[in-house]
Amino acid sequence: MQEKSTFKQLRADEREVRKQLIINAAMELFEEKSFHEIGMRDIAVKAGVSAASIYRYFPSQDDLFVEALMQDINTIERLLQQRVKSGDNMETITLAVVDYMIDNEATFQMMCHFMIKGERKPQALKKFNGVQRYFLNMFDNVVKHTDDAGNLRLNTQAFFASLAGVVLTFRNYPGRTAEEKRKAIHKLSLIIMRQGSLEALERA
Repeated sequence: MQEKSTFKQLRADEREVRKQLIINAAMELFEEKSFHEIGMRDIAVKAGVSAASIYRYFPSQDDLFVEALMQDINTIERLLQQRVKSGDNMETITLAVVDYMIDNEATFQMMCHFMIKGERKPQALKKFNGVQRYFLNMFDNVVKHTDDAGNLRLNTQAFFASLAGVVLTFRNYPGRTAEEKRKAIHKLSLIIMRQGSLEALERA
């Protein structure tokens, strides 16, 4: 009985290793190509597995993307927790969030993919909605000291949507260097943060 249980555990561990291998391959490709230029066959080649075998782990490309996004959300959570523990103020945390969006193009594209193409693959979309709720709950814990409890979630949604909109609008702004675009995004993001903080103080 023990041997059977051990074998099942080994099979489960092997499955998780293969899933992670495929996710890692996808994330590596996102650094090399545009998000929408990558297909399941490309990911299979990068991971060293057959295209058919990927579908044993991920029913669709969207399911693969949302799994990769979930892992990145955990990275963002650790980043924000470290900022809070270090006593960083809201300005520093705001810039950390937009810098993460700028520096992790694949993550940002996946977020936009699900927000814009919400009608695709209902099961994957359901998972993404769960990820989105988790992220907003996490973000609530970061910004709650600037907002009154009654409007916390609404303010968090507005704040995050505004930051994402700024990054989306200016990340590929023509005629500017990468550093100039980052500075412009920082400036606009801080305006949003300060305006939200001012309104919260006025309501207090």
